Amino acid sequence: MHIAVLLSGSGRSLQNLIDRDIPAKIVLVISDKSDAIGLERALQAGIPTHVVTRKEHTGEQFSQRIFALVRAAKVDLVCLAGFLQLLTIPEDFAGRVLNIHPALLPKFGGHGMYGHHVHEAVLAAGENTSGCTVHIATNEYDRGPILVQKEVLVLPDDTADTLAARVFEAECEAYPEAIKLMASRLYPSGTSSR
Repeated sequence: MHIAVLLSGSGRSLQNLIDRDIPAKIVLVISDKSDAIGLERALQAGIPTHVVTRKEHTGEQFSQRIFALVRAAKVDLVCLAGFLQLLTIPEDFAGRVLNIHPALLPKFGGHGMYGHHVHEAVLAAGENTSGCTVHIATNEYDRGPILVQKEVLVLPDDTADTLAARVFEAECEAYPEAIKLMASRLYPSGTSSR
């Protein structure tokens, strides 16, 4: 199974997928930011990269350009890994785009809820637990069927940073697990048609 990873920042989730034993090959990394550290991680791993910015591709062109690259690379599954842009998912990729979110959806999701904003909101709400969610992405922020959730405790002395660190540890387990689930759904016999 061939994967494209879309990212906007450090690429820690990409590095986790590179380092894990997953039933897939990462064949493409796309970022909306030319200075994303994740692009360096991809290049060091020998993975082809592309930059597609909102500034250069307005409206629907942005998503169309990304999925043109994805199709050209013969990608089976797209994994959003800290990609901070809303995509319009074309019909041929419906059900084949995953997103990871640093909270237990449906709580603390939606527009503007990413990174430390999420952890600060969890702490401000006085939650006892948080965690992460991997779901099938739709054309709305943080919606779509949930595949995997991992829970972590919120400790009394937590800051957004300490909570984020524990949630990321959970993400490192959840994303590979979700990819394995998708591989078994897309290729129940264990092999692709390539």
